[in-house]
Amino acid sequence: MAHASGTPEALIADFTENYMEKLFYFCLKKTGNSLDAEDLTQDIALHILTGLNKGTIPVNFPAWVWQIARNRYAVWADRKHKKADAVTGTDIGDYEIADETESTLDTMIREEQLSALRRELAFIEREYRNVIVAYYIEDKSVREIAAALSLSVPAVKQRLYRARNILKEGMSMAREFGKRSYKPEQVTFVMNGKSGTNGQPWSIITHSMYKNIFLETYENPQTAEEISLALGIALPYMEDELAFLVREQLLRKNGNKYQPDFPIISREEQLREHELWNQLKKPVTEKLCLLIDTYMKAGGAKVNASHIGYDAAKWALLVRTFDWFINSVHTTGSSNIETPVRPDDGAWTLTGYESIDWEEPAFVGMHTVSYDESEGKKYINFGQYKFFYNNIHTKTPIFLTWHEAYTLWLVCTENTETCEKNYLEKMLEYGYIKQENAEILPNVLIIDANAKETYSEAVRAELRSLRDEIADLLAKAPNTMRGYIVEQAIADGWLKDDEATPATIGAYMYLE
Repeated sequence: MAHASGTPEALIADFTENYMEKLFYFCLKKTGNSLDAEDLTQDIALHILTGLNKGTIPVNFPAWVWQIARNRYAVWADRKHKKADAVTGTDIGDYEIADETESTLDTMIREEQLSALRRELAFIEREYRNVIVAYYIEDKSVREIAAALSLSVPAVKQRLYRARNILKEGMSMAREFGKRSYKPEQVTFVMNGKSGTNGQPWSIITHSMYKNIFLETYENPQTAEEISLALGIALPYMEDELAFLVREQLLRKNGNKYQPDFPIISREEQLREHELWNQLKKPVTEKLCLLIDTYMKAGGAKVNASHIGYDAAKWALLVRTFDWFINSVHTTGSSNIETPVRPDDGAWTLTGYESIDWEEPAFVGMHTVSYDESEGKKYINFGQYKFFYNNIHTKTPIFLTWHEAYTLWLVCTENTETCEKNYLEKMLEYGYIKQENAEILPNVLIIDANAKETYSEAVRAELRSLRDEIADLLAKAPNTMRGYIVEQAIADGWLKDDEATPATIGAYMYLE
């Protein structure tokens, strides 16, 4: 979780912007009544704002907020219980007066029927749903909505009128859906390690429902019932999905509550990192590119880019070198820390990043090959960086199977005659290998870990100096953010993406 920092004024702004709505839904789930939820939300907000106004600077702001919320709910529940005990021979429900005189949908939405509105928003068409959410939930004016959606003011008013009519019948039905059912959010992921044989975790975490489960619970662990309500999915189905995510080690269950089994970096922490990376990206990228050019001009004995070409090879070389520096600079203690063993022969760690509101660099992921040692298969040290720039990542499969990677290794080691025909054809189709006349050649960067370097002492000193300068800069970096480096290299013209660029840029094979 992100640790809060800054002034009380900044934390107050953070709280009012990012927590009030979450607190209301927390209170609505706890109280089951929108009026009680509003009162409880105001009570929690008052205690939080009072603390901040007195100069409190929590070490972990989200945890502090939710602890106050739970404490104030406990006080509210205790008072409710005592009031019920004081009423003799009368159901306490008699004292919760429901207003049945409201005649307009606007009043119903604003007051008692908010949960019914959330339920029905999951069923109406997007063009109406966007307008309803903006007007009633986000409290935007008709003119603001018109500007945001590039519509005229009369068009927005017409959609609101039609949407009201659509909602009237559904509002009285028994379905109840949560906020994320009509306004799903996004989270991106970075994985380190080896995928499972069924493509885990990527084959799972790309599903929108699972993303919303992670986002719903990462700051505030919840029960299956609470998650079901928030996402608008019937409890029996939700229980099955939660059990599946626990088995796949993506959720953990503490008592009867669930939360992600990996960190999710908040928007606030990402903004701090974003501002720092904007300062570091140009000097770091320039020195990385100079280091690689210097090495390759000196012979680059370990690197074979002859089949793919140096311009194409640069994509993998840049990110591979950057990763080496990040791992070297930010690794503390033993360098032999094992990646956790995962289902289906996986071994990986995962970090999530909450969706953000500012422009971020194109994501750069990385995929490796899974294999089962018990089956006696050879370890294939293949990797591919997946560039979400200009849709490069869509030009090759999400991941390669062991048999496909083994076929590529055979081609890289000039043992093409032993390849199975069907896998050879598939790798030709994917573009990882190519045919020139009658010869089958690799179309990826090849790195020979056993090759002997032969460059001069002067080159060695230059490389050592560049290495130290890059390490000093990256020591200030908060996290691995490959996209900043890639986009800077593209902007500087060092990386090129044109018609001559093969689809397999970012792919590399180690020969050991």
